[in-house]
Amino acid sequence: MGELNPRRYGEGGVAAVAGFGIVEAMPSPKIRLATPADAYEIAVMSRYLIEVGLRGWTWPPERVAKAIRARETNVLAADVGQHLVGFAIMDFGDSAGHLSLLAVKPSHQRCGIGTQMMAWLEEAALTAGIATINLELRSNNFAARTFYRMRGYKETSYIPGYYRGVETAVKMARDIRRVQPRNVTSDK
Repeated sequence: MGELNPRRYGEGGVAAVAGFGIVEAMPSPKIRLATPADAYEIAVMSRYLIEVGLRGWTWPPERVAKAIRARETNVLAADVGQHLVGFAIMDFGDSAGHLSLLAVKPSHQRCGIGTQMMAWLEEAALTAGIATINLELRSNNFAARTFYRMRGYKETSYIPGYYRGVETAVKMARDIRRVQPRNVTSDK
């Protein structure tokens, strides 16, 4: 076995020798604003990772491209190397944000990419003066429900038939404002 070259694994990447050979860690993802060139791939990811099993296609490339161009919407793309591996779409209102979609390819799930995208969107929302982020997800998507709970989101209600009249949605929300420490003054 040859010498390990840490530069081979990209920025943030590492290599470790395990009992069964070399284990390569994933290079650090790059979170960026999506461009119109990303619309098709984001739409396909939405279809196969979020809308799977539902009739029709609610986020085709044209709708994704429109969201990318919209001033009140942030569409994020997460790249690892030259590959798009995740995305998120969030609309910004006056006092609340609405997370429309978030997905990470299965090969890159549980690597912190979704958490990084949510942190980016929450920081953008705070900067815009937004206090609350709302979202809906399939009630049977327990992994996503756990992901959002771990980020402090609370389940607020169920909406029967929300997805194409077939599946129930769970609404979740989080107040993202940071608690500001009080100034403690002494009477002395």
